[in-house]
Amino acid sequence: MFIRQLLGILAAASLGVQAFSWPNDPYGQTELTRAPKGCWKPDSESKQFTLAVMPDTQYLYDENRIHPVPMEAAFEYVMSCNETRENIVFMAHLGDIAQNGLAEEYAVASKAFDLLDETGVAYSTLAGNHDIDSSTDDTRGSTPFLDAFSSKRFAHSKTYQGSNKGGYNSYHIFRAGGREWLLMALDWRLSNSSFDWANEVLSNHSSLPTIFTTHELVSPDTGKTEFSEYGEKVWDKLIKNHDQIFLTLNGHFWPAGRTHRTNSAGHRVDSHITNYQNRYYGGAGMIRLYRFDLEKNTIDVSTFSPWIHKLMKQGKANKLAKQEANLTSDANRFTMSVDFEKRFSKSKSTKSKRWDVKEVIPGTLAYWRFDGHKDQTRVSSKQTIKDLSGHGNVLVFHGANETSAHTMHWSSAHHPQQPGHGSLNFTGQKQPLRGSYFQTVDHAPINYATFEHGYTFEAFYYLPSSWNSDQNAWSSILSRWGTAGQANKTGAGVDSDEPIVSLSLSDDRELQWRVYPLHKNVGSTNWGHESPFDDWWHVAVVNNGTLTKMYVDGCEVVRNPQQWVPGLTTLNQPWMLGGYSYNGSIDQIFYGSIGDVRIVDRPLSIDEFLINSSAENKSPP
Repeated sequence: MFIRQLLGILAAASLGVQAFSWPNDPYGQTELTRAPKGCWKPDSESKQFTLAVMPDTQYLYDENRIHPVPMEAAFEYVMSCNETRENIVFMAHLGDIAQNGLAEEYAVASKAFDLLDETGVAYSTLAGNHDIDSSTDDTRGSTPFLDAFSSKRFAHSKTYQGSNKGGYNSYHIFRAGGREWLLMALDWRLSNSSFDWANEVLSNHSSLPTIFTTHELVSPDTGKTEFSEYGEKVWDKLIKNHDQIFLTLNGHFWPAGRTHRTNSAGHRVDSHITNYQNRYYGGAGMIRLYRFDLEKNTIDVSTFSPWIHKLMKQGKANKLAKQEANLTSDANRFTMSVDFEKRFSKSKSTKSKRWDVKEVIPGTLAYWRFDGHKDQTRVSSKQTIKDLSGHGNVLVFHGANETSAHTMHWSSAHHPQQPGHGSLNFTGQKQPLRGSYFQTVDHAPINYATFEHGYTFEAFYYLPSSWNSDQNAWSSILSRWGTAGQANKTGAGVDSDEPIVSLSLSDDRELQWRVYPLHKNVGSTNWGHESPFDDWWHVAVVNNGTLTKMYVDGCEVVRNPQQWVPGLTTLNQPWMLGGYSYNGSIDQIFYGSIGDVRIVDRPLSIDEFLINSSAENKSPP
């Protein structure tokens, strides 16, 4: 390529013609210019805020035809809050990020999204038909798209709440206008299990105004905007019976259009197509802004290309670009009227409980508590438990041959120094295996955590006098799926079938922290003393990146090894609460009660533990 350009320049020079300079052509840039880091600091309490939407960018990432700069300019606009004064609180991409679903396409696109990650911008992505094999649903397994935009990418997002088992569907909760809003980001084609998952998410957040995003929903194919065949299925199975959904957004089709329907509760649901890939320069990184004004009860919508506006300021915009700077048709620039107070009277406008939890300290990766439920009521098989850290490490219920005598219940019982005034009562047994437990959703961020710089695991627990060593020994408070053998641990004393991390109770009710650290073949064990019956206890396991110590009610135990144990091995599989696996299968379920559980990615001092350090600690027996 360089030789051809050089020959062309020499030929032009010999003819006395000015040489053409490709590098100065703004339409020929194929690499990011690395926009300056933005200032993204939205005002979550202001009654005026903006949702940014970006549709199909696939023609900007098409095999060896790569042009990321328009997307970068759009992201720069989203980040540059001081200049735009838009108060952008969230950005949603509507799918078809790339044209062919190739790893090399996402390698470049991912760098553009890195700009948002570096600034902390809250955003969502979803798979369109060009991002994956369009003949598949969301059970398709691993793809280059998912490799680039899995839950691992969103681990540090304050809005990300979790994904379904396959990882292609997710949901976010963002704060704006003094209240919380739910945004669903759903795959090109949902499987039956994912429809169930989405319904459960919506049911669990029925008080939150909800924006529904997916790649295909409404279509202009008949000459007017109406639901596609697949869209009708989504309407019937998801949208119409969840009254909090007031707006749906999709790409895929063009031209842009809008329609509305009435849901089962008699309320209006607005549905919009947003897609500009057919226009000049593949849509030129076009974005749409939904400007909410909760005082005027309006949403003003506009559509434009920040990249073209940037070129116009520089005097570099060509004729076709200038025509695309702003789209002003009634499908692209309009105002919606929504009586927010009346429409969402069930929605609380107080601060999110998540932000009020003082136990979510710096470094908290997960925090689960179990208060707020009626005492001794059975835990539903569809129950999920929110991660109060805000990182989306949601717990989901799992049953193992439950009977009426072996079910899980909510309880108001708790450790006297426990922040949450509630617990889960487990009734597991080993022979035959009975009971139920919780585990993190697939692709939860904490499933991937390696804790190389240290950690603190805390839990409250209670053992009743009916605890039986034959049936209940070696059950876990907390454990990680994956065996030592699967992790290729081969050192002396290795049991290849045991889990790579577990906090369990021996047949003598001694706490055991058994782990396989990173970069080492041997396991490491911390032992506690015998746990007395019919009393609440707090356990903390603290690693400073080198050594690990166990504490019971803030008191250091004696059997802490002097062994270098950096980090924790992971096979990127879920954590279990109340479950223990052996040889890759569930083997034992906890018997007793578990209260608040917190995981922090740094070593805590005793006065930072969940227990009240100012109170007198119990003495170990």
